[in-house]
Amino acid sequence: MLHIVNGDSVGEKLRGNVPGDILVWREIDSDGPIFIDPTEERSRMLRARYLERTMGIPTADYVRMCEEQERTLSRCRQHEEIVLWFEHDLFDQTMLCYLLHRFARLPLERTRLSLLCIGAFPGLEPFRGLGELSSDQLSALMSSREPVGRDVLALGSAVWEAYASSAPSPLLDLLQGDTAALPYVREAFRLHLSRFPSTRNGLGIVEQTTLERIREGASDPLKLFAEVGRQLHGLGMGDLSYWHCLARMSQGAYPLLRIEGLRRFPSYREPEPSFRQCTVILTETGNRVLSGEKDWVELNGIDEWYGGVQLQGHAVPWRWDSYEGRLVKR
Repeated sequence: MLHIVNGDSVGEKLRGNVPGDILVWREIDSDGPIFIDPTEERSRMLRARYLERTMGIPTADYVRMCEEQERTLSRCRQHEEIVLWFEHDLFDQTMLCYLLHRFARLPLERTRLSLLCIGAFPGLEPFRGLGELSSDQLSALMSSREPVGRDVLALGSAVWEAYASSAPSPLLDLLQGDTAALPYVREAFRLHLSRFPSTRNGLGIVEQTTLERIREGASDPLKLFAEVGRQLHGLGMGDLSYWHCLARMSQGAYPLLRIEGLRRFPSYREPEPSFRQCTVILTETGNRVLSGEKDWVELNGIDEWYGGVQLQGHAVPWRWDSYEGRLVKR
């Protein structure tokens, strides 16, 4: 058996407690530029440069990791069964849909493909992910895995292609259809769409929630990450993703916040201990944007990726309408 999991913590807990090999899939498909075929060299390098610029992940390390993972996938027919271990949040659902897209194009022959994907666990409320479970709890889940049928492969593949599209229209259309084969897809990708700049003030849901927490008194960046992550747990947002978000909000001609005591942002390459002594403060612009008096995109401009969609400039075509709960085109 081959078990493909998200996260070293889950991988270590499974190792020795379930039969077979463990492949920890290391990607952040919920962030940065996404392409239908990320193995294509130009796409991979564009993505690698983005992750190095925003999170400090060295390009060479990222490319090497991707190549190693893809080589393992190419040998998947050596196994009798492949088990995919994932959870309900956007971080995992993007990863799962990519793998289903890949497996839909791999001749598996006699290799069975199984899926174990949960959004809740008895006694854990709210359930944040598989990493919360013990080795015994994880191994007990093995019996609940289900075979991946053509409907699951087809839907996962379609979601990945829609998510990687340069316009959000294919994803909007797909989410209005039948997504029952992957029950967590609809909510996870709806949360993805809520990250787009809002019609009210140009803030995505992460920026909006962050400024609200600061206005309510949160000032420690680590506690802020914990509070925002708890409120938006459906995103499965990691610390590097959040530090990039904080950096964007503190930069530009019209910053939304300032971070006192900051020498440099933590990154993959350089976790910064002094970050613990920093204080986050809302700027006047941040207050006015949060109140809806100003639009952050119109003030500061934007250059960011949302799946395969790149938004640039001071006037962008796609906005999230938080009142209607939908993405609209201006």
